[in-house]
Amino acid sequence: MSELRWGPVDQQWVIFAPERAGLFLTTTPDVRVAEDPASCPLCPHNVEAAAKTIYRHPHDGEWQTRVVANRYPALHIEGDLQPTGVGLYDKMNGVGAHEVVIETRDHARPLAALSVAEISAVLATCRARLVDLRRDLRLRYVTIFKNHGSDAGALLTHSHTQIIATPFIPTLPRAELTHARDHFVHKERCLFCDVLHQEEIHSKRVVRDDDAYITFCRFASPNPFEVWIMPRRHQHDFALLTDGDLTLFATALKDALLRLNAVLDDPPYNFALKTAPSPNPRPGRPNDWATIELDYHWHLEIIPRLTRPAGFEWATGIAINPTTPETAADYLRRA
Repeated sequence: MSELRWGPVDQQWVIFAPERAGLFLTTTPDVRVAEDPASCPLCPHNVEAAAKTIYRHPHDGEWQTRVVANRYPALHIEGDLQPTGVGLYDKMNGVGAHEVVIETRDHARPLAALSVAEISAVLATCRARLVDLRRDLRLRYVTIFKNHGSDAGALLTHSHTQIIATPFIPTLPRAELTHARDHFVHKERCLFCDVLHQEEIHSKRVVRDDDAYITFCRFASPNPFEVWIMPRRHQHDFALLTDGDLTLFATALKDALLRLNAVLDDPPYNFALKTAPSPNPRPGRPNDWATIELDYHWHLEIIPRLTRPAGFEWATGIAINPTTPETAADYLRRA
């Protein structure tokens, strides 16, 4: 069984999931990168026989995207949290959810090669899972992320996204949410709307702007060629997007991935969808994130894995980025 532990020095939760140990041993044959569709656990002929289906799109007929439980889950949906103090430390049972969104039936097609309609279906599937997981009052935050390429942590080549729901808001999203709230308290404006306004004025870091979504390289990016996609209209929650919104977002996402492929020759990358936490009120804390609809702005962060942190970065938390966002944006605009 997984376990969650919290440390007071770095103030972060850590998931201990012993059953995933085999994923990181190269001698384990069934978790190696599946180049052969015949052995790929995400291809239709295998997944339909072995995996527990959680959601499929469309619901009737042959599925286009499918959500299954992760074979090696970091967290388990069954059980009670049972939070416990251990001296200075805290722990609780590893309760949560860990799901895999199979983006396509085709083993050989990456996300960037899918049509806008197909990417919209993937996004609609993620939206549906976000809404459903929030119904579980134990879960406080849903992280939607993608690993593409082995250097970005992908263990399978079949294109997929992952979803992990946790019974707490993780450290980095919580910090971002807190900074946005503080900015609103002091200025009565959305921090992210202010960022968009700044990027529009200078435009050197803007890659693409279609009046619905803006793609840009942020001013103090710690990673080379890091790209953000953000709705121009203030929206705090990805779960509230309409199908029309998803189509426009899918267009911007496909465009960004194709530009990165053209400039960097299909780089390994991660992306993370940052959105509002669960709207369910917490007992005894009714004012948590009371201004979230006004102060937060959902967005997608895409990070190509072009450099590796070394001693200085590890010791200080300060990144060294060899490419300015202005240079990266210029390359991507001209791609």
